[in-house]
Amino acid sequence: MHTINFLSNIAMPIIIFIIIMYGVTEGKKVFDIFLKGASEGIQITLSIFPTLIGLFVAISLLRNSGLIDFLVNIISPFLKTIDFPQEVMPLAILRPISRKCIYSSCYRYNEKFWS
Repeated sequence: MHTINFLSNIAMPIIIFIIIMYGVTEGKKVFDIFLKGASEGIQITLSIFPTLIGLFVAISLLRNSGLIDFLVNIISPFLKTIDFPQEVMPLAILRPISRKCIYSSCYRYNEKFWS
């Protein structure tokens, strides 16, 4: 177990070092490329941020209103027959909603970026 912890602690620094050394040997301006990637990452974050806020608000409303618990209670007899754990059901209900929101944000960003 000690060996796995050691390897996991040094994995990221080694990967970063390899990427930097590869860039230097190829004659690339590594820091400039890093800054360009960081600024693109910030732009992506800012474009996705409103969707994430809306998603968090919608999920909070669904949970606090009791609608998710109501749906789980309705579906629970069926879940028991197929041995599906009831504790996972809220995640199973909310995941498709969150996935569609994230995909729509990424689609909007890609549309703006590539056109």
